Amino acid sequence: MTARGLAGSTGALPMDLRTAPASREQGWYLKLMAPNIKGPTYAWLDPSRLYCHPQALHDCVEDLVQPFWNDAIDQVVGIDAMGFILGAAIAVTLQKGFVAIRKVGHLCVETFTQTYRDYSARDKVMEIRTDAIRPGLRVLLVDQWVETGGTMRGAIQLVERQGGVVAVYLRLPDCITRIFATRPLPRCSNCSSSPPTQRAPGWRARCRPGIAAICIEDSDSGRWLKSHYKWSHCVPPHLMPQFNAHQLDSFQAFRSRPPSEEQPQGHPSRILTQARQGVGSTPA
Repeated sequence: MTARGLAGSTGALPMDLRTAPASREQGWYLKLMAPNIKGPTYAWLDPSRLYCHPQALHDCVEDLVQPFWNDAIDQVVGIDAMGFILGAAIAVTLQKGFVAIRKVGHLCVETFTQTYRDYSARDKVMEIRTDAIRPGLRVLLVDQWVETGGTMRGAIQLVERQGGVVAVYLRLPDCITRIFATRPLPRCSNCSSSPPTQRAPGWRARCRPGIAAICIEDSDSGRWLKSHYKWSHCVPPHLMPQFNAHQLDSFQAFRSRPPSEEQPQGHPSRILTQARQGVGSTPA
């Protein structure tokens, strides 16, 4: 393997899986993630380094489930494919069962199916086994990312068609967003720090310091999630540059890119910086 393959384009040292920092501040494991080094230089973080580190994975999962210890969760459901890693780990931590939502054709049993549109605007089909969800079952639904919200929307609809209740949906950026939720969104009309003259009609203190919310793209599915889950909010297009200006240490290499190389609206690389202001969402 080349040095580039070992360290990546950011010059990070090879990871030591045997040790963790003596003082593990909240979110210390996020520094293990790094931008992709293959293909276009989109600011897309790869969390697989985090999963490789036993203490990092443990602390990440503990942080993700912390708000839900006292909630009535009956089952954890993970979305194909990267949602399986976090979903299974969360299920073990909460001592609940785990159900996989697969891409169509991957389960060799009787299934229910659901069509959905992913971030690339392609229509796809997902499936779940018919005996996995019973009416009234409260589900924690897990995926690694939420981008345009299309896949998450399809998964929620698939669970609800069987009578299940998606009590919470959760993604990896919730660890990131919880850390940054102690400060309000920059000049956001929904933020309690905004002067009253800047507040939008129907303003509610959704984004006050200490309160977290999943922020996703202002897409059709994003708006659907916003209407169904009380801590879900779409990022207004005029605020997109402000969200993209707030970056993790791992994104430093992308700060100097000229405006002409800005990622197109709706590209999945945007979701991490958009979502940084939020945390796990519950039904409205």
